[in-house]
Amino acid sequence: MSLPSQIASGLPAVAPGALVLIVGPSGAGKDTLMDAARAALAGDARFHFARRLITRPAMAGAEDHDSCSQTDFEAAVARGEMALNWGAHGLTYGIPAAELSGIARGQVVIVNISRGVIPVAERLAGRATVVNITAPNAVLAKRLAARGRESEIDIAARLAREAPLRTQSAELVTIQNDRTVAEAAAEFVAVLRRLADKAAEGELSRF
Repeated sequence: MSLPSQIASGLPAVAPGALVLIVGPSGAGKDTLMDAARAALAGDARFHFARRLITRPAMAGAEDHDSCSQTDFEAAVARGEMALNWGAHGLTYGIPAAELSGIARGQVVIVNISRGVIPVAERLAGRATVVNITAPNAVLAKRLAARGRESEIDIAARLAREAPLRTQSAELVTIQNDRTVAEAAAEFVAVLRRLADKAAEGELSRF
């Protein structure tokens, strides 16, 4: 289910911080790299990793998120409390507007989203960067097969549906996660630190 997305209110047209939108195909290792970056940047007040609100209970080994019922989620949207929301796999995901408040204080806020909502998400801040975490199809197929949730035919169909990623106004950075976690995470953390430095300087230049 996809509810009408809200543009977060209360943020300056060009806030001093930056918004980083994390996207990527299944099997790319987004959660793994985000966990590694979160650990590497722990204690650095320049960064905030936004918590998602999802209509499912918290599960061991899964993403650390806030949970609520579908009814409560829809009520939060109606009250204007959600900056962004989308549906996937029978669940509804959202980013509370409060999770983006650090942008106005100069923070780099990192958000894990669906690529389908990039056009809305990149308008949530004056400075937005999309980080596409991906890997070659052969690597993705191997990782998806190891999960045991889909057949080879289903995996091939999923990968065939992946379209080129485009943005409208946000910068696009691609990280190839077909190496060790340490190597890919180091590149990801370097990107985030560079964005924080640029935000502190008052502008985000191209990579």
